[in-house]
Amino acid sequence: PPGSCRAFWGWLNAVFNKVDHERIRAVGPDRAASEWLLRCGALVRYQGSPKWQQDYNGLPTGPLGKYKIEAISATDSCIMYRGFDYLDGLEHVTDIKLEKCMYIQDECLQRLSETSNLQKSLQQLKIISCGNVTDRGILALHKLTNLEYLYLSDLPGIREKETTFRVLQQALPNLELELDLE
Repeated sequence: PPGSCRAFWGWLNAVFNKVDHERIRAVGPDRAASEWLLRCGALVRYQGSPKWQQDYNGLPTGPLGKYKIEAISATDSCIMYRGFDYLDGLEHVTDIKLEKCMYIQDECLQRLSETSNLQKSLQQLKIISCGNVTDRGILALHKLTNLEYLYLSDLPGIREKETTFRVLQQALPNLELELDLE
């Protein structure tokens, strides 16, 4: 029937985003988050490596905690709010790119900004073509106190551009804000 394919993919994406706390304890937060992100179609880059990891089956092995996620590129990925618990233990993430993520919404950005490790480490954030993001989600980013660069592009849900960006700039005076919004 019409729409059943979409419902199936939504269900499957929800399964991919289910958090396995036992797995986090068993393999560590960076490995578990890597598995989650790659399962959902995102890429990760580890500290000290110029190469993006994109193959789930090619995830590096080694001692527990050896590979620390430094950057996340979630382009066309199915990451969603229910999987964001995987971000809690990540201590070295400096750069996140969310592009064309249909499940990213204001609650995701609020959850991201409330993650204490990311409040300390995250320096660059790019949000591009995520149609469910509104002014509320952008304003929630004010808790990312070490954020140095924020790039926003193609976000039709942002309606009060001037007010939103003025409030965000006041909350984060050292933030370089780059906008490509119509």
